[in-house]
Amino acid sequence: MKTSWRSASLVASAAAVLALTTACGQENASTGTQNVGATSAAGGYGTSTTAGAGNGYGADSKDQSAAAKPAAAGNLTVTESAKLGKVLTDGAGFTLYRFDKDTAEPPKSSCDGACATAWPPVPAEGAEAATGVDKALLGEVTRSDGSKQLTIGGWPMYRYAKDTKAGDANGQNVGGTWFASAPDGKKATLAALPGLSVRKDPKLGDIVVDKNGMTVYRFMKDQAWPVSKSACTGACLEKWPAVAPVSANDTKGVQKKGLMGFTRPDGVKQMTVNCWPIYTFSGDSAPGDTNGQGVGGTWYAVSPDGKPVGAAK
Repeated sequence: MKTSWRSASLVASAAAVLALTTACGQENASTGTQNVGATSAAGGYGTSTTAGAGNGYGADSKDQSAAAKPAAAGNLTVTESAKLGKVLTDGAGFTLYRFDKDTAEPPKSSCDGACATAWPPVPAEGAEAATGVDKALLGEVTRSDGSKQLTIGGWPMYRYAKDTKAGDANGQNVGGTWFASAPDGKKATLAALPGLSVRKDPKLGDIVVDKNGMTVYRFMKDQAWPVSKSACTGACLEKWPAVAPVSANDTKGVQKKGLMGFTRPDGVKQMTVNCWPIYTFSGDSAPGDTNGQGVGGTWYAVSPDGKPVGAAK
């Protein structure tokens, strides 16, 4: 009888565990009340709940323990992005984002459930302001689950599940509501770039860019002295548009000597750096692109002193 009673007890216990497991599995798979953000993902959150698995930020909905304990922010830093300007990143170099449906005054997060899986909130605990970040702007907001989320300038901060390595900014403009954060909590932007400035390219070093952040180039067949003269005409000029003149005061980091405009024989006004005519490249589709570098052995990005970067001496 003892054996029969024990067997029956074990069977009953197993059945209870099985029932509980089945219920949890159904709950996790449901798109109902336990996963209220799932149906809004396409429009508001911009990703599925399974995106970015294994990136350490709780992006995988199957790993609830990781989602419950997102990575600490550590020392916040400011990264120079060729496409976005100054971007706020965590201690591991991951881009931090803000959500237009949140509020900064007062601080409030509107991202819960599946949204918080796709966009893991950044914990307030352990966040420290490093160079370029105003410590006074750091704050926190209490989320609906009681956890404390980091705020910058009042805006709650998030990471993005589909950013799998430092420097990624795949969450930029997702759904028209998610944007990389500037160091002050505002949206990161290149809008404040001067007419000509200098960007540090990871491969080419310091190179000149225009007001839109697009790489500026030199043509080795051009002439700088005794007068500026362009050898790029007709179809060439369509492929390599001339940079329009800008005021010397509307430049930053570019050598002032020989920084002037001139009028081409075709009537087009063009800017020069150290008297060399400068251009952009139609094959560059976004700020930071350097697809024109070395084309034909005659086109090169421009250094701040007007020299061709990487050209054979």
